[in-house]
Amino acid sequence: MSMDFTDQRLSYEKGQLDQQSVPASPFELLNAWMNEAIGAQVSEPYAMSLATCGADSKPSVRIVLLREITDTGIVFYTNYESAKGQDIAENPNAEALFFWHQLERQIRISGSIDKIDANKSAAYFQKRPHDSQVGAWVSQPQSGEVANRTVMEQTFAQLQADYPTDSPVPTPEFWGGYEITVNEIEFWQGRANRMHDRIIYSLDKSGSDGMANWTTKRLLP
Repeated sequence: MSMDFTDQRLSYEKGQLDQQSVPASPFELLNAWMNEAIGAQVSEPYAMSLATCGADSKPSVRIVLLREITDTGIVFYTNYESAKGQDIAENPNAEALFFWHQLERQIRISGSIDKIDANKSAAYFQKRPHDSQVGAWVSQPQSGEVANRTVMEQTFAQLQADYPTDSPVPTPEFWGGYEITVNEIEFWQGRANRMHDRIIYSLDKSGSDGMANWTTKRLLP
């Protein structure tokens, strides 16, 4: 059965984005928009679509959770042996996308990915809820085939017995954080009549001062 959505459309009229008034650093605007999304009670505003592409040239996309905004990029955690981990090992270039429908905004982030320090990954792992720590051990290899859900639940129950709530769960060697070091960020604000505002920041590495210099451009909608 086909479905036709050609008559379904909204007029975006909640905000605007002026190139002349944006801050010099995209991270200042990223933090500001993230705080506004949290203040507006957007459901999981830190959920982002992560797109990767391995040596097979086939793009893959999935939702992951942003866990930190640094001075140079954004951090998320996952299984290093997952499909996304394999893609990253073969091709470190990736994009992340946030879309907040309530605010009629999206942010597209492009950059290269590297693993973060193992000690930092371990510190974050130990802050996770106990059962989420256990669950990380069940998902090995993540994206691998499993016979049925019962197998997963039995493994989870056995690991809960091995690591009761009053005992620490070791950080898996196959699990940890990645940072996308940003080279471009595009901020998109929906506007009426599809005349959307799009401002893109690009990292300028041509300077001799060693500082991160950003340029901005307005893009056609």
